[in-house]
Amino acid sequence: MTGLIEGFLKRFRSPLKLDDELVAEQENRYFLLSKNLKRFVSNDFFYAGIYLGKAKGARFFPSFHLLWMMAQDEANKIFVDEKTEWLFICGRDVFKRGIVKVMGSGKKGGHTLVLNSKGECLGFGRIIRDLNKTSAVAVRNISDVGDFLRRETHFEK
Repeated sequence: MTGLIEGFLKRFRSPLKLDDELVAEQENRYFLLSKNLKRFVSNDFFYAGIYLGKAKGARFFPSFHLLWMMAQDEANKIFVDEKTEWLFICGRDVFKRGIVKVMGSGKKGGHTLVLNSKGECLGFGRIIRDLNKTSAVAVRNISDVGDFLRRETHFEK
């Protein structure tokens, strides 16, 4: 597995392990292939398997497929109430009062997945204050499922 993906997983204390043999890179984009699919993929492909994310320089930008896979494991994650869920997918940060459950480390400086009450991954953020000590903004939104829709509205203008 590429060092960029490993580094990203470590930020969340995710135990997720991807088989290096099944991770394919194409133009700084990473894909997880099945053993059967790997046999048919050449060095020049556009899309295959599960899209994991892309690298820009030394930064890795995950796909929501990868975030969903991480949410199935014991990664750092918070569960939020319905109001906070809506605000988060609109690009807002998470206040402590909207968090209903914390799993993993809630320490300042860490990263956490943000899930709704149904366990669906809405995105991720950076913990800016210890989650057990604050009543203000606790998690800074880095990426959420509403980002795509917000970007689309910019193109229509």
